[in-house]
Parts: sequence; structure tokens; C-alpha cells
Amino acid sequence: MTKLIGQADSFVWGLWMIILLLGTHLFMTFRTGFIQRKTIGTGIKLSLTKDTDSEGEVSPFGALSTALAATIGTGSIVGIGTAIALGGPGAVLWCWLTGVFGIATKYGESLLAVKYRVRTSDGRMQGGAMYVLRYGLKWKTFGKAAGMCFAVFAACASLGTGCATQVNAIATVAHENFHVPYIVVGVITAAATAIVIFGGIRSITSVCEKMVPFMALFYIAGCIVILCMNHHYLIPALKAVFRLAFARGSVAGGLVGGGVRYAMQYGVVRGLFSNESGLGSAPIAAAAARTRNPVRQALVSSTGTFWDTVVICALSGLVMVSTVIRHPGMTMGGTINGGILTSIVFSQIPILGPILLTLGLFTFAYSTILGWAYYGERAVEYIGGRRLLIPYRILYCGIACIAPVAELNVLWQISDILNALMAIPNLLALLLLSGVVVSETRKYINDIDAVDETPVPIVDK
Repeated sequence: MTKLIGQADSFVWGLWMIILLLGTHLFMTFRTGFIQRKTIGTGIKLSLTKDTDSEGEVSPFGALSTALAATIGTGSIVGIGTAIALGGPGAVLWCWLTGVFGIATKYGESLLAVKYRVRTSDGRMQGGAMYVLRYGLKWKTFGKAAGMCFAVFAACASLGTGCATQVNAIATVAHENFHVPYIVVGVITAAATAIVIFGGIRSITSVCEKMVPFMALFYIAGCIVILCMNHHYLIPALKAVFRLAFARGSVAGGLVGGGVRYAMQYGVVRGLFSNESGLGSAPIAAAAARTRNPVRQALVSSTGTFWDTVVICALSGLVMVSTVIRHPGMTMGGTINGGILTSIVFSQIPILGPILLTLGLFTFAYSTILGWAYYGERAVEYIGGRRLLIPYRILYCGIACIAPVAELNVLWQISDILNALMAIPNLLALLLLSGVVVSETRKYINDIDAVDETPVPIVDK
């Protein structure tokens, strides 16, 4: 079974998928006129601006926090370690490039999610790739079928990507550093998750708004401390990242690159897992935001990719590569898993290192569990209505209990497969509706405060 899963993972993340994903990132970057230039200034400013008079369930910052909570998870810590272990240091560059160009994709998919969102009969706002496919495409039968496929893949991915891998990563680090039994971590995490997710989107958003800024600053501070300790090795680390992104070979510290194919494959895969640009998950949260027009929230949502990959993943990669160069005895090249590699790296900080990593990883992973629980709920509600929510929540917490005893590499492979299956219909919708993204951008980009007068359709959910 493990071999079969590995073969399926290699197939769905073959060259064709990498071309589709990176091609979409590049296409949307040029199609939107390099919207990345608006992300840093305008996007960050809007994320801190309340839009109380607009329709939606949560604030723009609340929607961003929920998306960031789901995005800045173990993919930003353990995931980058796994990418380096399997693809070599060059994977860091491909992960970073995926994030830079992925900003445009995140912008486009979030814009469409707001553009085609619906209001339920009880007044809740819902949206995402399933609604974009169903109501945005002219081929209604195909769009409806594709939307249902996306919802099914998203519901399944929430159990793997959003829950199992996160809990497993927490358990691995807690056991490595403090010898906490795996099952204990699972039970505690499941209980903490149940307390929040049974309260709905406002409960999830409330927790995420408080956790996200704290956890990000906390982790960045730890990375900066290690980089200061490794300051003599930063230039060699950068050289290793750029050299081994395009060539097979080895550099100082025993760092080995598997060539451009493996560096690109694992860098792009982990980049998608980390920032979720093109996956279609974050737009589900964007659709719930109170916003005057689709462009405003799209700019806000696109900042999530910037913070996650351009900042946090880049820091994680430099920390790990510089540490291996500083300590040549560390094993690389696929013989060590990402969780253990990350633990070794942070153990450089005396006494506080393991505490920093464990606390940082727990907050990152726990917030991801909450954010993906919301994505999964919206997916199962699209599939079968609100009657499926309670069974889904019970299943979600059950997965959290048993995930720590599963094999980490297998969980990552299953998550990669589900991510690819989600990305395909979402990218298809984005490419087919790129003209809508361009027209909406031209309509509002120079008047970001303009109000969209298009009525939101009401559906019976």
C-alpha cells in the first residue's frame, strides 16, 4: 500500500502538474499586470481596515487570519525541512519562487470566490472554487460536476492536509524533545479542536485572530536568533540554495542536491502545501469576509502567500541549510525526516530552543487544524447540507486522535495527492475565468473603495 501511495504521489506531482501550477502562477502574474506590486502596500493596509458596512460574516482581517491560520502550518516548518531532505537545498529556491508568483494566483482565486459567492437562506455568506465552478462557468453541467468534485477533494484533504499531518508533526516534535507519548498529544489536540470548531466560523475566526500574529512573530524571532548564531554560514547557504536548485552535486557541509527535477518537484509541492496558492482553500475564507468589492478582499488574501512563503518559508530554509553547513555531521539527502531535522536545528538554542520549536509548531499546527476545519465544513455542507456538519466534526476530531501513530512520510504523500486533486479543478476555473479577474481588477483597482452593486444570489443551504 505504501508503495502504491508513493507511485500515485509521483504521478500526480509529475512534470505535467508542476508545469500546470507554475504556468498558472506566471500566466496570472502577467495577466493581472504584476499584481504583486500592490500586495505589500495596499493589501496589508486593507487587511487592517474594517469594512463594517459591507456584506459578509467576518472582518477582512478575520478572513485573512483564518486563511493564514490554515496556511502557516507545519508546511512552513516541517514541510520545508522535508523538502530539503528529499530535494536538497535547491528546493528552498523553488518553494520561494512558487510563493512569489503564487501571489497572483491567490489574488485571482480569491477575487473569483468573492465575485461568485452566495448567501444562504439563513443569511450566511459562502463561496470557494465549488461555487465559482458552478456559477461562473458557462458550461453549467460541467461546472456543477467539477464543483462537486472539488468539494469532495476538499473535504478529504481537510482530514489529511488540515488535520492528520498537523497533529502528527506536533506529536513528533513533542516526543523528540520532551518524550510525550504520541497518543497523549492526539487526545489533547482533539479535545482542544472540538472546543473551538463546534462554535462555528466566528469562534474559529476569534481564536485565529489572536493566535496568528503571536505565533508568526514568535517563530520569526526564533529563526532570527539561529541566523545570528549561523551568520558566518549565511552566504554559503545562499550559494547552496541557488546552485543546487539547477544542478546535481554537493557543496560544503555534505549538502547534496538531487538535480533540478527533484529540487523543483519537492520545492513546488511543499510550496503549494505551505502557501496553498492555486489549491482553492483560502478563497473559501475570503468569501465570508465583509468587503465592498472583490478586489479589496483579493488583495488582502494575497498577502497571506507573501507572509507564509516569501517571509516564513524563506527564513526556515536559510536556518536549516546554514545549520547543516555549520554542522557537517548532520545527515541529509532523504535519510532524515523533516520533523527530526527541524528539531535538531532548533536545539542549537540552549534550553529555549526545543521550547520555542514545540510551542511554535503547536500554535502553527493547531491554527491550521482550525482553519482547515472551516474549509472542510463548507465543503461537506456544499455536498450534503448542514446535516453533515456534526458527523464531519466528530470525524475530524477522531482523525486528530489517531494521526500521531501514523507514518509521517505516508501522511505527507496522501496530503500531496489530495492537494493536487483539489488544485486541478480550481486552476481550471481560474484559467477559464481569468478574463473576469482582469475586468474586475480594472474596474476597482484605481478606486479600491468603490461599492459593488451586483446582488448576491440566495441559495437554499
